[in-house]
Amino acid sequence: MNQTHPPTSSAYNPFRVAQQQLDEAAKILQLDPAVHEFLRWPMRELKVTLPVKMDDGSTRIFHGFRVQYNDARGPIKGGIRYHSEETIDTIRALAAWMTWKTAVMDLPLGGGKGGIICDPKMLSAGELERLSRAYIRQVGRLLGLEKDVPAPDVYTTPQIMAWMADEFSFQRGYTEFGVITGKPLALGGSAGRGDATARGGMFCLREASKALNLNLKDAPTAIQGYGNAGSFAHKLGKELLGLKIVAVSDSRGGIYNPDGLDYEQVLAHKAQTGSVINFPGAQFVTNEQLLELDVTVLIPAALENAINASNADRIKARVIAELANGPTTPEADQILFAKNVCVLPDFLCNAGGVTVSYFEMVQNAYDYYWEETLVHERLDKKMTTAFWTVHDVAQRHKVHYRLAAYLVAVNRVAEAVRLRGWA
Repeated sequence: MNQTHPPTSSAYNPFRVAQQQLDEAAKILQLDPAVHEFLRWPMRELKVTLPVKMDDGSTRIFHGFRVQYNDARGPIKGGIRYHSEETIDTIRALAAWMTWKTAVMDLPLGGGKGGIICDPKMLSAGELERLSRAYIRQVGRLLGLEKDVPAPDVYTTPQIMAWMADEFSFQRGYTEFGVITGKPLALGGSAGRGDATARGGMFCLREASKALNLNLKDAPTAIQGYGNAGSFAHKLGKELLGLKIVAVSDSRGGIYNPDGLDYEQVLAHKAQTGSVINFPGAQFVTNEQLLELDVTVLIPAALENAINASNADRIKARVIAELANGPTTPEADQILFAKNVCVLPDFLCNAGGVTVSYFEMVQNAYDYYWEETLVHERLDKKMTTAFWTVHDVAQRHKVHYRLAAYLVAVNRVAEAVRLRGWA
């Protein structure tokens, strides 16, 4: 995910949004009240305090979290974020969404999320390593291939995952790379993991275009957020679907050229200058303006709450493919549904990352690794199956795709809860 900050609102609470979305699905499913109440809350939460020695010899205190939302269907899975505005409610919401994400993809996993309140841009490599190891020293007691397997998320990288896997292995006294996914290939990572979130999103968008009878060749497309998911969406959107990417943005702003933006040139410009802004031949747009451009496809790939009640009625895109987590509020969902805008919800559209992370867990468990083409093939199959399952439920209940995805996922988790005798 990219680093673009969402519009701030004192009333916005991502966990309340997650609960509201669950409540809507539970009502349609006529969920048992005890099961419904159980699924509204995380099963376990850990808050940690981390003293870290800085390069200047001083010690700074950081705070972090690990939330294990639900493991009825299998071990916890979910990323670790480093962000200066991290909150426990954001982590709870993301852990809930990860629970529904693994369920809608029919993976034998539960959902969780972790995070540290910090600005990694202000930390040296050595400070980042010491912070990452300190986190595992505190949270490691909850982790393990059969218990909880973290992964990268906002501002965390394969290198950070490598430090964490090493620290965990040191604690255990033997190498256990399978405790973390999104690792470098040399330490048990999976081929195809780097672009998995974006690739899965493109597979989902491709299937949606079939359902909508929509031609994606040269379809004008805007991408908010130019981190891992957003930049790979630029590359793969063109390669796999023939999209014409006319606008992209990062935390400093965006660029727009109706004739299209070349992926290699934009990437090189960002690498050289630190931002996509001031790209030759393109005009500046704000992150807010980018969302409202006259495009066929809009790809929010930044942070939550980007599309809300204040701007949803100005969205002109025909399809919104959510690569970010929680970019659209429930109020915006209703406005967009009434406008006949197709929203491919985050926990379906961006599930390529966790799906290939699951493939990485499988490969780690039996110590045999797949070719990249096989990873792509299996990811395609999982994304395609999940999309049409959600589509069929949406058609049957006459609801938007997010609610349909909730109906599929919540029903699967609720069934596991009932079968295990928890409620």
